[in-house]
Amino acid sequence: MLRILAAALSLLLAAGALAQNPLEPQPTPVPAPAPKAEAAKKAPAKKPQAKVNARPAWAELTAEQQQVLAPLKADWDTLEPERRQKWLAIAKRYPKMNAEGKERVQKRMQAWARLTPEQRRQARENYKHLAKTPREQRDKKLREAWAEYQALPPSERQSLVPPPNPDAKRPKH
Repeated sequence: MLRILAAALSLLLAAGALAQNPLEPQPTPVPAPAPKAEAAKKAPAKKPQAKVNARPAWAELTAEQQQVLAPLKADWDTLEPERRQKWLAIAKRYPKMNAEGKERVQKRMQAWARLTPEQRRQARENYKHLAKTPREQRDKKLREAWAEYQALPPSERQSLVPPPNPDAKRPKH
């Protein structure tokens, strides 16, 4: 039960942190581990296909945009146009951010880039569900889950951290 709550909490934090204004301080998200039984049943995930004629292509971005969005380079061609526009809006605000805000955006972007497509889908679903939940109820659930997580011994908390995903490594171009 605690593992499920911790996994749900980490996904909720990841979704909330990525969807909120990057200037607001947020805890660093930790992707939730996939349950071992479910992971063994699932077929290997297919690599997302590049979208045909999706604009702008990586090569069409300015040097400044490419620098800011560098953690997303390997996935850029597979992003939907709406998602590209959201990331471009962040890149546009980036120069006006203070150093702390810039660092926060970069860390979140790197964390997002490390998530598998399934983890990203789950984070989006969790965020949509959270956004529909009344604030008081949402805050109460998060506080309860956080309290349960904090009550765990450090060894159990560490066991909830997913191992590095060797499939997540991206080839360098």
